[in-house]
Amino acid sequence: MKILLTGASSFTGFWFARELHEAGHHVVAALRQSPEGYGDSMRAHRVAKLSEVAECVFGLTFGEKGFLDLCRAGSWDLLCHHAAEVGDYRSPTFDVERAVSANTLNLPSVLREMRGLRGMVLTGSVFEGDEGAGTQPLAPFSPYGVSKTLTASATLHWCTRLGVPLGKFVIPNPFGPYEEPRFCAYLMKQWGSGAVAEVRTPAYVRDNIHVDLLAWAYAQFAASVFEASEFVRLNPSFYVGTQGAFAERLATEIRRRTGWDCALAMREQTEFAEPEARINTDRIEIPGWNEAVAWDAIASFYAAALAHAA
Repeated sequence: MKILLTGASSFTGFWFARELHEAGHHVVAALRQSPEGYGDSMRAHRVAKLSEVAECVFGLTFGEKGFLDLCRAGSWDLLCHHAAEVGDYRSPTFDVERAVSANTLNLPSVLREMRGLRGMVLTGSVFEGDEGAGTQPLAPFSPYGVSKTLTASATLHWCTRLGVPLGKFVIPNPFGPYEEPRFCAYLMKQWGSGAVAEVRTPAYVRDNIHVDLLAWAYAQFAASVFEASEFVRLNPSFYVGTQGAFAERLATEIRRRTGWDCALAMREQTEFAEPEARINTDRIEIPGWNEAVAWDAIASFYAAALAHAA
C-alpha cells in the first residue's frame, strides 16, 4: 500500500513508519519542520533515521496548502493521521480549541483530495474520555485528553459522511529505544549513571507496552482497516499493573543485561491528580515477537546512548 503518515518524527510515529515499511508498504512521511528545524536531539536523531524507511516530505502541516498539494499529487491507499497538537499535554491551560482545529484542519478536503483512498487510521490516546477501562467515570485526563476526544469525534463524523473506513488505534504507555525523556528514559538515565531512580507515583495503575510490539500491532491494524464495513478500534495492552511494579520489572530486566544496580526509591503517593487506574483492553499476542529480544534492544540502546553522552 501507499500510505501517507503524519507525526512520523515522534517516538511512536518513527516506530510506526519502520513497521509499515517492514510490512512492505510505501510510506510517505509528511513532516512539519525542515530537516534543520528539529532542535531536540532525540527527535533529530529519529528524523535522520526516518529517511531509511520512508519518503520524507518536509515543511508540511496537516490540512494546509502544501499538505493538500501532496494529497493531490498521486494515488493513496491509506491516511495514517498520527500527528496531533501536544505541547505541554499535562498543563491545565492546554488550548483545546486550537488543538482540535489543528488536528482536523480541512479534513474533508484532505479526504476528498486523496485519490483512491481506501481508509484512514487515527491515533487515539488512553488519556481520552471513554477509552479503555479503569477508574470511573472514564473522563479525559486533562484538556489535552479533551482535545483528543473531540478530534476523534470530528474525524469519525467526516469519515462516515464521506464513506471513508476509519480505524482508531489507541495508545497506552509505550516505552523503548528513541523515547523522549519520560518515565522509562528517566529510569535508564539514573541507573546508567549509578544513581537511584525515584518513583513518585507508584500507585497509579497503567498499561505499559514495548514500542516495537505496539508498532507491529499498528502495522497489522492499519492493513486491515479498509476491509472493515464500519468503524473499528484497537486498544493494545501488555503490562498492566502499578507504575511501581513496572519500575521493578524494568529494573530486573535491565540489571541482568547491564550489571547496573538499577536501584529504586518508591515514594508514598498521596496525590492523585490523574485517574488512579486507566488501561487498554486488547491484550496483544503476536506470533514471532520475542519479549527477551525487545528487552535486549532497550538495554543495548541506552547503554550505547549513555556511553556516547559521557
